[in-house]
Amino acid sequence: MKILTKGKYYGSQNSETSYNGVLLSQYTYMGPRTDWHYHENPYFMYVLQGNMMDCNKKVKTLCPSGSLMFNNWQEPHYGAKHSIDAGGFHLEFEKKWLKENGISLNLLEGSQLIQHPQIHFLFAKLYHEFLLSDSYSTVTVEVLLLQICEALNDLKTVHAQTQPNWVDGLKELLHYDTSNLSLKYLSDQLNIHPVHISRATSKYLSMSLGEYIRQQKLKKAIPLLLDSSKSLTEITYQAGFSDQSHFNRVFKSHFNMNPSSYRKTIRKV
Repeated sequence: MKILTKGKYYGSQNSETSYNGVLLSQYTYMGPRTDWHYHENPYFMYVLQGNMMDCNKKVKTLCPSGSLMFNNWQEPHYGAKHSIDAGGFHLEFEKKWLKENGISLNLLEGSQLIQHPQIHFLFAKLYHEFLLSDSYSTVTVEVLLLQICEALNDLKTVHAQTQPNWVDGLKELLHYDTSNLSLKYLSDQLNIHPVHISRATSKYLSMSLGEYIRQQKLKKAIPLLLDSSKSLTEITYQAGFSDQSHFNRVFKSHFNMNPSSYRKTIRKV
């Protein structure tokens, strides 16, 4: 089976930047399917365009635009393209960087689709900084990398906890339900008292329910911002915000810029 060493991926490389043991790169995926292979280092694939399918020996995972897939080192898999055009942004950690920063080589167990919205918008910040690449980018990227690793560690800690059966159902609703989410709606769907949901979610989501919902809306908005055919008004409502001013406020509170500024940087590519 083929081993892909540092910085090697199937597809056509658009750009690449190295940060002292961490590699960031952007690729256009070309062929309909790759060979079975595994990577020397653990890496993330943030799908920027199109639909991809990541397949390992246990599961096939559909990865539409906006998906964040983690593939651990020495995890055999192959990728398949499920749209005419597809492309992605990669974050690859060298083992020495993980060791020097006191981070476990096994960032996460196996390979998996990352659903937690906090990690998604950290990747959106990282991708923005990758494109911006100015005199402040090195220190900003270093901070974001540590924040990503910290968020992943929190995710592992939460997964290790024994949690009520209804929590998985709650996450499904938060990730996939397109309804106007409210505590009452979630309570009715799960048949769990709203007070119990409110008290328990900070433990199992690593933040308040309201903040998780806001971040989930931002997670939906990022891939839409990458699509130049969509207006900010369309994105506002598709991501679940009540109006554009609300979208602007929430986006700016997390990214220190408004959605149009973020989009301008993306469009320079």
